[in-house]
Amino acid sequence: MNNLDLNDLLDGWPHEPGQVKARKIIGRDGREKIQLRIDLGLIQMEMHGRPDGLRPHGFESLLQYHQAKAAMMNSGEQVYTLSEADVAALQQEGAQYYHRYLSLFQLRDYENVVRDTSRNLEMLDFVSEHATDEDSKWMLEQFRPYVIMMNTRAKASLELQDGNTGEAVTLIEAGKEKIETFYRSIGQPEWIESSNELAFLNDWLREVRDAVPLTPLELMERDLKRAIDDEAYERAAELRDAIRSLRISKKQKLPGESNG
Repeated sequence: MNNLDLNDLLDGWPHEPGQVKARKIIGRDGREKIQLRIDLGLIQMEMHGRPDGLRPHGFESLLQYHQAKAAMMNSGEQVYTLSEADVAALQQEGAQYYHRYLSLFQLRDYENVVRDTSRNLEMLDFVSEHATDEDSKWMLEQFRPYVIMMNTRAKASLELQDGNTGEAVTLIEAGKEKIETFYRSIGQPEWIESSNELAFLNDWLREVRDAVPLTPLELMERDLKRAIDDEAYERAAELRDAIRSLRISKKQKLPGESNG
């Protein structure tokens, strides 16, 4: 009889409250998998597709199944709607992706964190559009600021790895704006001041700016993006000219040439 005692797997890998402990392994099928240590054992997830490896109704995920049904129905005159049970099932599926992207972030696999957080944001948008029960919608929408924050952290971390401080700052600022816009859209602008997600992004933004000061070119590129977003096209044109001139002058400068 096979030994089913999990202690053999958990020996030397203790659970530590408040800490995310994850690792990548190769399964018996030869595919990479992720294990997340929890207080009473571990969770094992597939690296790609739905974390539990299932294919609901033959689709990669329950979300894709509903999206396909909605696309077929929307081609006619009917409107596709999600029941409370549908939303609950999508929430359970979203929790699987949450556990995986949390583990991936701890492992600094930021590209796949972006993949899974983007997928959960897509799920939130779909439920918001097709669910009719407001309580069911809010059951998921309340997590939107957290998913946006994690998506922002992953995207900005990728840029910081490549030394693109300016782009990282821009992404963090954009993430903050998305969360603030969400709070205003639900009629709760006062939550901006008490948001844990915004507090984290604000602190991180200060750290990033303090650690590596932006170059003049990075500052102008950030201002250009803001000008475009604000539809300040005259200012944007001025910044484009200044950026172009700065790039040309940097290319023409000889190695070792000083500014003095």
